[in-house]
This record gives sequence, structure tokens and C-alpha cells, in this order.
Amino acid sequence: MARTTIGIILNGVTGRMGYRQHLVRSLLAIRDQGGLSLADGTRLWPEPVLVGRNEHKLRELADRHGLTEWTTDLAAALARPDLQIYFDAQVTAQREKSLRLAIEAGKHIYTEKPTAEDLAGAVDLARLADAAGIKHGVVQDKLFLPGLRKLDRLVKGGFFGRILSVRGEFGYWVFEGDWQSAQRPSWNYRAADGGGITVDMFPHWHYVLEQIFGRVTSVTAQVATHVDRRWDESGEPYDATADDAAYGIFEIDRPGPDGGRIIAQINSSWAVRVYRDELVEFQVDGTEGSAVAGLRNCRVQHRSTTPKPVWNPDLPVTEEFRAQWQTVPDNEEFDNGFKAQWELFLRHVVEDAPYGWDLWAGARGVQLAELGLRSAREGRRIEVPELTGE
Repeated sequence: MARTTIGIILNGVTGRMGYRQHLVRSLLAIRDQGGLSLADGTRLWPEPVLVGRNEHKLRELADRHGLTEWTTDLAAALARPDLQIYFDAQVTAQREKSLRLAIEAGKHIYTEKPTAEDLAGAVDLARLADAAGIKHGVVQDKLFLPGLRKLDRLVKGGFFGRILSVRGEFGYWVFEGDWQSAQRPSWNYRAADGGGITVDMFPHWHYVLEQIFGRVTSVTAQVATHVDRRWDESGEPYDATADDAAYGIFEIDRPGPDGGRIIAQINSSWAVRVYRDELVEFQVDGTEGSAVAGLRNCRVQHRSTTPKPVWNPDLPVTEEFRAQWQTVPDNEEFDNGFKAQWELFLRHVVEDAPYGWDLWAGARGVQLAELGLRSAREGRRIEVPELTGE
């Protein structure tokens, strides 16, 4: 079978997400399956060029996976005509500048989020990419999680009737770094380096709410730095200046006959100990039924099987409430979410296949984070203006 090669610049590949999810579990996994099958019968073969600042780490990663192409010179990589796609998984503070360079070089853009540190930068990137006539996409991986795909299936099938509310819980305890090493890099907790859970997670919640339920029309938020002293990768103490918890209330305008106003509440925290089945869970309640979806699993309770509890604090609870829910079956094979989205973007570039998660979608996520932080500062509800590329 004929094979077509596509060159991809991977910037920030020495980081956790860039390496584990995008290189190993996405592009190398596509190569392991023999490439991506295209409509014309050929196989698309991704050829990654690893880009970063640490020569030793790049060489070690390349040797580990039998790759030969790596460089610390981004400008040189962008100048190569055989490299058609630029991907960015750097720290947030470095992303916008590199994306601008890639757009100027005429590369197709695929990037982690947030796409920029502020809304003005994110919108400018989207406009520049449109004007350049390139293809552009933003990672929105949680839409591809098995649990959320099952939830989306329920929404599209009308299971809930009129949806009333969404409640989300995300987070886990990130160790301070003194007596146990932290699970996240220290820059996440320094505002000057683009850290903070609001700018990290609100873009995620935006696309989950927008794509599954409807347009987010307002935000009310409170943020906090619960743990204000941490230890970095070298064991040195530092002051945490970025928020490590964000508590948001979002209003959603759902279109259609079963539409209306939905209230979503989502708590995000790196200072919470987990007492739930998965690290993220969403409960959706509607007039006809409810569901609880996590990373992989989804459980439902229909109106016809809903129990009738009676509040009586003087007696012990004897009902097993969790046992009264049904598990939604898989009904299909779920691939790695990052890999699935990479395949869609590659088809978008090569075959002009439809693709809906562009830099404008990324800008809307940045907008929600920015307005969430503003809501927390001003102590009030903030409306979310419509933001489109038109």
C-alpha cells in the first residue's frame, strides 16, 4: 500500500503532555498501526521533528523511540518546506509567540490550550491563521473521553428530556513537593509563568459545556490559592502565586425544543482529596432522567426508576443509592482521545475533512477563563459575549 509522509514539528515534547499523550500515545501509536488510512487507499505516515530547549533531553527522547530528527532551533524547523504542521505543547507563556512564528511560516497549526495568555492574543492568533489560509486546530481531548462520549450520546438521544443542571467535580491533591514530589510542574503555581487552575481548566470546561450542552452565556466564579508555599523540582521552596482552586457557576443557553436555561456548577481543585469514582465527574439532571459521567464510565437513572427518598435525619439511611443506577454500555471501541483527535486533524489537513475545534474555539476557552478571573476579582456575575470568526 502506498504511503504518504507528513512532517510535523513537535514543540514542547519534553514536557509531560507533549511527550506522553501527543508523541507516544498519538503520533507514534499511529505509526505503530501502520499509519493513518486515507480515503484514497494510501497510508499517511507522520514524521515528527522534536523541538525544545534542552539538547540532552531531545537526543535522549529521539534515541529512545528510534527517531532521528530533533533540534533546538525552532526557526530552522519552521523554514523547512517538508514540515507542514506545527504543534505546540510548551508552557502557556511561550505559546503565543511560537504560534505567531508558525503562522507566518505558513504552517498548519495544532496546539494545546490555552492558546494565549489573554483573549486579545488568542483572537489575534485566530484572525492571523484565517488570513493566512492555513488549517488550525486546538486540542479538546475531554470530548473524546469514553465517559463524556457516552454522555454526549445520551444528550443527542434525548434521554434527559429538558436538561436542568450540570454539576462537575474535578481535581486531586497535588503534593507540595517537600516530603513527596509534586505531580505537576512548579510553573503551574506561579502567576508570572502563566500558571493557575482557572486558565488551565476553564478552557476545558468551556468546550465540554459548549459542545455537549450549548453556548455559555455567563460566569460567576471564586478562585483561591489554598496552598501558598510549595517546593520546586530542585527541592527549593517558593511562594505559590497562582490559584490552585476555582469554583464556577455557568449559565448555558441550550437551543431546540427541549432547550432553555441550564445551570452548571464546576469545582476545580489541586487541593482536594478524592472521594469519587474518577478524577472528574459530571452529574446531569433532567426532567426525564439523570446521568453521572467520568473519564470512562457513565451511569444513568431514568424517571421511571427514580426512588422516592424521604428526609428523616432521625433514622439511618438504608437505601443503597448508587446501586439504583444503571451502567451505560460501551457499544464501541474507544481509542485514546488525544490520538483520535490527532487523526481527525490530520485528515482535515490532508483530505479537507470537517473539523470544528479551531483557534476560535480556543479563543472562546481563553475568554471564559479571563472572565472567570474577572468575576472572582469583582465579586459578580459576568456575561459572556458571543465570539466567532465571522
